Amino acid sequence: MSKLLIVDDESAIRTLIVKYATYEGYEVEEAENGMQAVEKCKKEDYSLVILDIMMPELDGFSAGREIKKLHPNLPIILLSARGEEYDRINGFEIGADDYVVKPFSPKELMMRVAAIIKRSGGEENNRFVFEGLTVDFTARLVFIDEQRIEMSPKEYDLFFYMVRNRGVALTRERLIHDVWGYDFYGDDRTLDTHVKLLRKSLGRYSRCIITLRGVGYRFETVAEPESDADGDAN
Repeated sequence: MSKLLIVDDESAIRTLIVKYATYEGYEVEEAENGMQAVEKCKKEDYSLVILDIMMPELDGFSAGREIKKLHPNLPIILLSARGEEYDRINGFEIGADDYVVKPFSPKELMMRVAAIIKRSGGEENNRFVFEGLTVDFTARLVFIDEQRIEMSPKEYDLFFYMVRNRGVALTRERLIHDVWGYDFYGDDRTLDTHVKLLRKSLGRYSRCIITLRGVGYRFETVAEPESDADGDAN
């Protein structure tokens, strides 16, 4: 089931969208402002975000940028009472997939949601498989050779973030900011400790977490080294 995040500071708008989205069979979560939306996206995985622009604390443009840093492929539909060309262009520049002007037709909005989820691959984006490693982002589960791997909540957050951004050099500052949050007052040792625990949990797949000296870490799908078939046996 696809899961939507509805972000709007007007409760009446959220209620209206939730009603129609639930009727269409979507699982739905809500956020009252951009800051809440970013924090939710750090902890949960969504199929699509419907994001209002004019909100307190963190506006939709800023929230959209932060969400795209966390999940580059996560579709976003922007909502706004302003339909000027400048606002539309600004929305598409941050990576939004669509821009809907208020007042809008809820039925038409749901059609746009369905089309974008279908185009983006929908549920396929909620799983990652590499050899015997399976990551289910929606259920927050990790399996190695079909055996469930137990991790702490923060290990899950860190691992999912690294897998979502596989192949990308992640600086220590970015990892701490995006995984632990704006109000984190610890130091680099917290990150190093969690990476160490994560590598222990991953067993042979710990090889996929590459240390970048002086920079941070990168998750790569590194093939397991082949064993020496000839060996030294006599």
